[in-house]
Parts: sequence; structure tokens; C-alpha cells
Amino acid sequence: MTFKAPDSLAEQIAHHLAERIIRGELKPGERIQEQKVTTSLNVSRGSVREALLILERRHLVVILPRRGAQVTALNAHNIESLCTLMSELYIMLGTAVATHWQSQTDLAPFVQIQQRLLAGYERQDVKAFVEDSFNVMRATYPFANNPYLQETVENLQPSMSRTYYLALDQRKAEMGEYLNLFTQLLEAVIARDLARIRQVLTHYCERSCQQVLSALAAN
Repeated sequence: MTFKAPDSLAEQIAHHLAERIIRGELKPGERIQEQKVTTSLNVSRGSVREALLILERRHLVVILPRRGAQVTALNAHNIESLCTLMSELYIMLGTAVATHWQSQTDLAPFVQIQQRLLAGYERQDVKAFVEDSFNVMRATYPFANNPYLQETVENLQPSMSRTYYLALDQRKAEMGEYLNLFTQLLEAVIARDLARIRQVLTHYCERSCQQVLSALAAN
């Protein structure tokens, strides 16, 4: 691929490396060599170090004394811990939308994303489907109006994307289940049914976790 350095160089390097981790090109436990990244991307070593710190904050790498950075483990404990936390964060975001939406215009972004999810499902486009799944989450931020919640979710998003990509890449047919659950969630948000929102998202996260664990075991 061609690497293009934008204004925020460290962030772009982090994004480039994160995509490789998410796709499984960089394996769990694999060391990320600063000099190799510096040479391949033609960037400064300082920018690479900053990028690795960003990835550590996003739980995609761990930086060990005298050993440098390596890709974090993808194991059952980490997956279950992440899913449990994200379930509650998703419920907070869904509840915020249900509580604060005022007009159909407020809901339009979610309807548009739903249409893109359907198109991604019909194309069996795993990457686009995963990206739009997280676009749903980002569309909720203005309703929550909570910078701490937003920062937490954004830092965890790459790890979630990594697990979703693993599961969906092996079980493309199950994208339909994700789509159906989102439709149920949107209906609950429109109805301002907070109990139903919790029920749908809890089931969604539990089911997603099981899919990821099954995909992990199959590797």
C-alpha cells in the first residue's frame, strides 16, 4: 500500500499499524521494530515511538522494558473482559440517544448507517460492515455529550474492531444477525424503551463475544 503522511504524522502511523493488527497481518505477540517501521514508511523514529504510545493507549500493543513494543495477546480472557465493558458503554450511549432525540432529523444519521450496513451485508464487505458498525457508535456522541465516555470508547474501538473483524471474516453469513439486532435497537430507541435497549445490547454483546471466541478457537 502507499503510505501518505498527513498533518498528524504519529496518528497516521498509528492508524496504519492498527489496520495491520486488526487485519491480522501483525500477529499477537509479534514485535514491532521501530527501525523497520521508520524505514518502510520513511518517517522519523520519534514519530514511530509516539505512534506506538498511541497504540498502547488503544490496547493494541504493549511496550515492555528493554524489549520494545509487541502486539497484545488476543485470548479468551481479554475478549470477555472487553465485551463486558463495551456492553455497558454501548447501553449508556443507546440510552442517551433514546432520552435526548427530539425529531426525525436527529435519527436520520442512524437510518443512513442502517442502509449502508445493509449494502455492506449484501456485498459481503466485512471491512465496510465493521466500519459502519462503529459509525453507529460515533453518531451517538452528540446525544451523550460526555467527553470522558467518548474518549474511553474511542480508545477501545480498535480492539473491538480487531475482534469483530476476526469473527466476521470467518462467518460472513452472520452479518445478517448483526443487522437484525441493529434494526431492533433502532426501534427501541425510537420508542424510548430503555429496558428494551439494555436487553438488545446485552444480547448483542453476549452473542458477539461468543462468535469471537469461537473464531479464536478455530484459528
